Amino acid sequence: MQQSVSARTTPAGKWIIAGTVVLGSFVSVMDISIVNVAMPQMISTFGVSLDAITWVAVAYSISEIILVTMAAWFSTLMGRKRFFVLSFILFTAASLLCGLARSIEMMILARILQGIGGGGLIPVSQAIVLETFPEEERGMAMALYAMGVTIAPAVGPVLGGWLTDQYGWPWIFYINLPLGALGIGLSIIVLKDPPHLQRTLARIDVPGIILLGVGLTALQLFLERGEREQWFDSSFIVMLAVVAGISLVALVVWELYAEEPVIHLRLLKNVPFSAGIGLGFLFGITLFGSIFVLPLFLQRLQGYSVTDSGLLQLPRTLIMLVVTPIAGRLYNSVDSRLLIGLGVLMMMVGYLNMSGFTLDMEWTHMMTSFLLTGAGMSFMFGPMSAVVMRTVPIRSLTAATSLYTLGRRVGGNVGYAFVASQVQHRAAFHRARLVDHVTPYDASTNQMLDGLTGRLGAGRGLAPGTAESGALKLLDGTVTRHATMMAYNDVFWLMGMLFILSIPFVLMLSRGSGHAAQARKAAEQDR
Repeated sequence: MQQSVSARTTPAGKWIIAGTVVLGSFVSVMDISIVNVAMPQMISTFGVSLDAITWVAVAYSISEIILVTMAAWFSTLMGRKRFFVLSFILFTAASLLCGLARSIEMMILARILQGIGGGGLIPVSQAIVLETFPEEERGMAMALYAMGVTIAPAVGPVLGGWLTDQYGWPWIFYINLPLGALGIGLSIIVLKDPPHLQRTLARIDVPGIILLGVGLTALQLFLERGEREQWFDSSFIVMLAVVAGISLVALVVWELYAEEPVIHLRLLKNVPFSAGIGLGFLFGITLFGSIFVLPLFLQRLQGYSVTDSGLLQLPRTLIMLVVTPIAGRLYNSVDSRLLIGLGVLMMMVGYLNMSGFTLDMEWTHMMTSFLLTGAGMSFMFGPMSAVVMRTVPIRSLTAATSLYTLGRRVGGNVGYAFVASQVQHRAAFHRARLVDHVTPYDASTNQMLDGLTGRLGAGRGLAPGTAESGALKLLDGTVTRHATMMAYNDVFWLMGMLFILSIPFVLMLSRGSGHAAQARKAAEQDR
């Protein structure tokens, strides 16, 4: 029976198990974003360029996403509890090494190890939560898991900025040590492998592992370095695209025929599950894309500090703490597609509202958009995770959560690349349009220049020529700021409209919790 795992667990014990594994997901996801705010200080410590320091983030991202994909295979190879505990130990030990690193080479190596440990925690955590709770309690259980993996990316920059300012950048890694020690201890005590999960691998899928490693590494480098290298103007990026395409296509073909594949692509025949991966991909684009673009807007155009920009986004996190349990409760009584559709609608409206942000906008006027997107995430992600996994056979849950997490993480990387590319290109486009109107023949332009020149000359005592030159520079800066603001507006609008693509995926999901018995029956027949 699908509820056999939870039947042996006390109500309190179930929530201890859930809290333990969600802690693992939380610290792993948080370390994707927490490092970004500390990079300027790392540059000074290591004495390297900005281009070199970005590999601190890239190294973690590559190793983490590969282990996310292979989590089910490693669970089968060594046992899921053992794999989870070892992943937690490696993540925590590597965090210590990151804090102690005093060379860029040591830091990159430590981040690779940290990504290997962190990548195993996320999908295994979700599988354990799903197996620990019966169907009627999965809504609340997935609500807890959703809070862990969606709040963590938002908490990372705020916590990282504060720790860096107060204690120095090593503490963004040292903060993982007490959390890791707690998680390791609880994992050893409370986790057990279910009877259906047996170590049954007779052979190692070496070709699959090689193709997976090469393909995902090339894909990650393509997305991470594409904007910096001017995309397809760079032969290096073209080569990465070719390698990623060939490797991943070959991986799909190989895995469909392998007797013991490293990733279970046959699960994609399950239409609701595949639809969930599509939704997760779109969710990842908007979640990680907004986490990237909002701090840029608040810091570069609004003039807020790193810490203050994080605090301004805090309401989006706090509303999730309130709404996520509500969505979990409603899961048992409302068609899940309605909950997910409501979340999609709220996020769409929130991002479209952001497309109306202005340079002189007060922070209080931004709150509506932040609250809408935060509440929308709560209604979308928790119920989506529960309903997507409902038709998956229990013995395939770990493999399914690996693919599901992979979709969201790849979406997140696409979101980063998409936002970085669009902000730059749209800013250049709008600047060119604005400059067309800033001419000596435009009366408003001449009026502004005369005013700026007069203020610089009379107010600061500058010579006429110097004042005129300064006025031109100020005007140029004003044009650039407005062009950049318009670019951010375009990106927010595109992110909002992206949710239109989610409508077919929502309709392909199974109906709702009232049909759970039918879903479980189908899952048992597949077993």
